[in-house]
Amino acid sequence: MLFSEYESLVDSFLHPPQGRAATVEDKRYYLKELLSAMWRYRFLHRDLEHLLESDPDLAARYRRFSQRCVIQGTAIYKGFVEAGILNMDRVQIESLTINAWIILTSWVRFLCTTRENSNHLSEQAIKRGVYQVLVLEAGFVSDQSRAEVNALFEEFYVPLAQALEDGPQDQIPS
Repeated sequence: MLFSEYESLVDSFLHPPQGRAATVEDKRYYLKELLSAMWRYRFLHRDLEHLLESDPDLAARYRRFSQRCVIQGTAIYKGFVEAGILNMDRVQIESLTINAWIILTSWVRFLCTTRENSNHLSEQAIKRGVYQVLVLEAGFVSDQSRAEVNALFEEFYVPLAQALEDGPQDQIPS
């Protein structure tokens, strides 16, 4: 089943580093892995509501996956705080994790509802969604990490007009 592949892929990278402090390079790694997973399984995100409504077993499994991702995301953000990359308290970590999850799981749907041709998406359009998550963190970045994180902003930025345009892109499989 395609969801099993997607679930395994996300589970393979969505965890804090073991035995060492988190780094900005870890942040880059997570962003790149998220982009790759979102791009590769964009059709799941496009049709998620329909898929979950039509398959109760998948819906239950997705709820467990979603909860696990939020827990792991929280642990990752805690690691960035402990490493001095982000300055947040427990409530801010929790809120940021939830907001990041909402953006990541809704971005493809957003693109499909704001573009003339919703069946054609580019990897750059998906990349803008990953950038949106990074932007959520902007106000929490520590002074010591600001330059490195700013480099990530530049690396992942895609102008919204480019993300929403209907140029030559790959078609989402039906």
